[in-house]
Amino acid sequence: MNPTTVPGAALTNEAAPSARVSAIYRRITWRLIPFLFVCYVAAYLDRINIGFAQIQMRNDLGFSDAVYGLGAGIFFAGYFLFEVPSNLILERIGARKTLIRIMLLWGLTSAGMMFVNSPAAFYIMRFMLGVFEAGFFPGMIFYLTCWYPAERRGRVMALFLTAVAMAGVLGGPVSGWALNRLDGLHGLQGWQWLFLVEGLPSCLLGVVAYFYLDNNPREARWLSDDEKAVVLHQLERERDPSSMFERHGFGGALKSGRTYALALIWFTFICGVYAISFWLPALIRGAGVTDAYSIGMLSAIPYGVAVVTMVLVSRHSDRSRERRWHTASCALIGAAALSAISAAGSDLRLALVCISIATAAIFTLQPLFWAITTDFLGGTRAAAGTIAFINSLGLLGGFVSPSMLGFVKSMTGSLNSGLYVVSALLVTGALITLRSSRQPIR
Repeated sequence: MNPTTVPGAALTNEAAPSARVSAIYRRITWRLIPFLFVCYVAAYLDRINIGFAQIQMRNDLGFSDAVYGLGAGIFFAGYFLFEVPSNLILERIGARKTLIRIMLLWGLTSAGMMFVNSPAAFYIMRFMLGVFEAGFFPGMIFYLTCWYPAERRGRVMALFLTAVAMAGVLGGPVSGWALNRLDGLHGLQGWQWLFLVEGLPSCLLGVVAYFYLDNNPREARWLSDDEKAVVLHQLERERDPSSMFERHGFGGALKSGRTYALALIWFTFICGVYAISFWLPALIRGAGVTDAYSIGMLSAIPYGVAVVTMVLVSRHSDRSRERRWHTASCALIGAAALSAISAAGSDLRLALVCISIATAAIFTLQPLFWAITTDFLGGTRAAAGTIAFINSLGLLGGFVSPSMLGFVKSMTGSLNSGLYVVSALLVTGALITLRSSRQPIR
């Protein structure tokens, strides 16, 4: 899937005017990012809507906090096992065929969550959801590296990854509406309707992706040969033929200590991301809000703040050509705000301020981290497998964090101790980032 050359178009445009290059990339961005954004909103919503469904689901099915936490986290076990194979297949067959497979299967599985009636069925369906979604996120990160050079990736990653926060902005009100307004309709509970109405759109998007996307710039019929040449030249100039990754591919990446350092950093950040994603409704309810629709509406506030900070901080990182301190600062701010949530108690306004700061800072870590990682890998032939490998190891935090928080809440009746542990992990991630991510942007 790596772009190579365009027949009939020479890559001799070293002096291509920056205005022309920017215009071409604006066109590419308008073509790709809105659609990928919508796909990731659907993906992330299907992954985290269990956080809203559990408001009713736990009482209807008699699930404890520990059962919910394990079920929320077991998604990442399936994801971990199948992510690297999925991304290596994507590199061979392209994004179009990969997306239609992934999105059809995960959409049907997400909708099928409406039939869960026991802890065992809950665990199996969540595990299978992870299996089927495996490869989507790292596949999209790799896909963007096939179009954008390093100096443009930070802001583009941010635009794409704001879908995570936007899933919360849109998902909260929609989920709250489904829980309240559809409860009892045609004999189904609100949480069953929630899974159905949020799962089926993914199937439709998968079909659209097959016909809409191009696997790489070389195949883009909507770009002229000259425009393709400019884009491919931008990508080719950052390749380093002498790098270990270029010479030894994925096997070389597995021998690099930096690969594992990045995976550890991502693990700590993911613990923070999913502490928010799976437990935000519970945190708001802990501040005294009981109505499902109100919880859904209030949950949109922290995610809305995160949308803004993800874009602004990433743009500043691109302009200043600095990644480490931007990333570490967000991790430290997120850790402090997450720890402060317990001090807010039942003060709803103070709790929302702390939750909003924590959500904004922690979610902003995502585009910054992947900008660091893709800067490190460049356009090497190890990129697809290595991105998936780093993400799969790091996403174990998505299993550890919700499960640990669920266990802590079952034992103590409060999330506070678990939040302190997650905060400590974020601080650890910040320190490792400062120590191990010192290379400049290519």
